[in-house]
Amino acid sequence: MSSSSLTNDLIEEILSRLPLKSVVRFRCVSKRWASMFASPYFKGLFLTSSSAKPRLLFAIADNGTEREEHCVWSFFSSLQLENPYEKSSSTLVAAAEFHSNFSPDGLRIHHSYDPRYFSIGYAAGLIYIYGYRGQGRPMICNPNTGRYEILPNRYTYRKAYSFFGFDPIDKQYKALSLPYVDGPGRSKVLTFGAGDLTWRNIKSHTEDISYRYYEYVIVCFDVTSEKFTFVGVQKFCLLINYKGKLDVIYWEDDVDIHEICYFAKDLDEYLDENLDADATNELHVWVLEDVEKQEWSKYAYTWTDDTFFHRHLSIAGATASGEIVFSMRKYTSKQPFYVFYFNPERNTLQRVEIQGFGEAFRTTCSVRTFVNHIEDLDVNDLEQLNYIGTRR
Repeated sequence: MSSSSLTNDLIEEILSRLPLKSVVRFRCVSKRWASMFASPYFKGLFLTSSSAKPRLLFAIADNGTEREEHCVWSFFSSLQLENPYEKSSSTLVAAAEFHSNFSPDGLRIHHSYDPRYFSIGYAAGLIYIYGYRGQGRPMICNPNTGRYEILPNRYTYRKAYSFFGFDPIDKQYKALSLPYVDGPGRSKVLTFGAGDLTWRNIKSHTEDISYRYYEYVIVCFDVTSEKFTFVGVQKFCLLINYKGKLDVIYWEDDVDIHEICYFAKDLDEYLDENLDADATNELHVWVLEDVEKQEWSKYAYTWTDDTFFHRHLSIAGATASGEIVFSMRKYTSKQPFYVFYFNPERNTLQRVEIQGFGEAFRTTCSVRTFVNHIEDLDVNDLEQLNYIGTRR
């Protein structure tokens, strides 16, 4: 078959399966190709193809030395494995692809695990980072391209919480800023990608007295209606989206990190100092079956693996096929870096070594891992991302 006999639809179908970087390069071939790649039809084809190949996204923070004021963030991704348990090897290998890095001048975005002082979130292809509260400059970036936008000032009390989400109905990104419990300030929302970038006042969750009935409570925020609801839980836990349902996850020997912070301990130091403490790999998973009645299905799992120490790991989330992904919290050059896929239905654990981060990192770096990263041409073309990081 000659190239001249290929229909335009077939050409677009073939090209839609290329990686994002290749599509971006091919836009420069001709005006005709640039127009084709910018069309809603092709963008839809590309998104369908990309959605069938979700990726793990790694955000690596090199805080540098104490004398350095800037933190350098680097972004990599690797193909997310589906049903990895069918392989015979005890350890699989996946290659990481470098995308971009950046360190905006004057922006204090050093990584911390203390959610009162540092926030990072992922939604629909974009990363949200909010560092030093006194500086009040959150930012949004595209990890694939390194393009970013520094948001308007959001000055808060030195302790505050901030989150990032995507409204699938109105197709809008939203950043949520919450004041520290019993601290000063108002709850605010910023909508990204729709007109002026401004922080708007909303009714605070602290104005609803019902949340105080719980010792531990999940504060839910509807990104469309911008209203809060509350779900009570029995202890400190982490949250994931498991097949469309809210799951809470905790280890049998977990500690309440908020209680540690309340007593003026440095959370990052505490985590590092307790890495080698005896830990029980007993995982509890609660699935919220009925939101109105707050009914849960409760499960517990225990397993052994000579490289699985949960205090070295963070919970990245769950894949569409139902694997819960754990990722190492730290990366040291020349040392292996692992992610683990756990299937609750089979009670099986698969270790995967991620290769390709390189040896350029001078110090041990913090790693935040996100599941189900999809390459999207609409995200790539967002005009609001005005500043450019570096790529290679």
